[in-house]
Amino acid sequence: MQAPQPILATELFPALNSKLIELLTSLAPEEWARPTVCAGWTVKDVASHLLDTTLRRLSSQRDGYRPPANVDLSAPQALVAYINRLNGDWVQATRNLSPKILLQLLEQTGEDLVCLFRSLDPQGPAMIGVSWAGEETSLNWFDIAREYTEKWHHQQQIRDATHRPAITSREFLYPVLDTFLRALPYAYGSVEAPEGTAWEVAIEGDAGGSWFLRKRAQRWELWLDLPNASARASVPIAPGRSGTPPFDAKTASKWGPLCDRGLIR
Repeated sequence: MQAPQPILATELFPALNSKLIELLTSLAPEEWARPTVCAGWTVKDVASHLLDTTLRRLSSQRDGYRPPANVDLSAPQALVAYINRLNGDWVQATRNLSPKILLQLLEQTGEDLVCLFRSLDPQGPAMIGVSWAGEETSLNWFDIAREYTEKWHHQQQIRDATHRPAITSREFLYPVLDTFLRALPYAYGSVEAPEGTAWEVAIEGDAGGSWFLRKRAQRWELWLDLPNASARASVPIAPGRSGTPPFDAKTASKWGPLCDRGLIR
């Protein structure tokens, strides 16, 4: 049996950032105002949100700055409401910034973020656990991979809104899918099944693969293959009608457990 390995996404950020800058530089003025799948947010708002998440990461993790929340965040609902408020406040406050300024800030802070991630031990403890995968504490590689999915899916939302080609080559998309699917054991935690029961998620296309859930010792485990066991059921996910595996840009940008606005959009 082959266990999933750490997802080392740090060196994907420079190319993904370059694609973002190239994309935004190509936009006509009216395209910045187009609506996206994030309700109430335009293309410019999503670009501003990408800047916000980078600045918050640099401020907290690189610079050690912790502003007081002034609210009890122990309840999941309170945390979601707090994050939504932070996101909304930032987008509202930066609507007076020009696209040119956003571009300059995104380019500089993108480089700073890569430097931060390169300075971290992938196997060291992360600043924040990946809660949607059921982890209160995580390793840096998983936290960085989560951040990669954040940057990828918001760029996809901009590409979808402006009718630009999606980024769905295996190099860029497989790590996103692999990161999302690390949440399967947690998501299936309350599902009862006999010991040894196995389920397969098979994503077709060049960027796809197979992931297996197996019930063992009263918990679900994730594997990349189960050579001596047959899956009780298989969930195939086919490429989108555009021919890009395994989703078109709109579906991909909304799929997954990571939507930082608190809801799957």
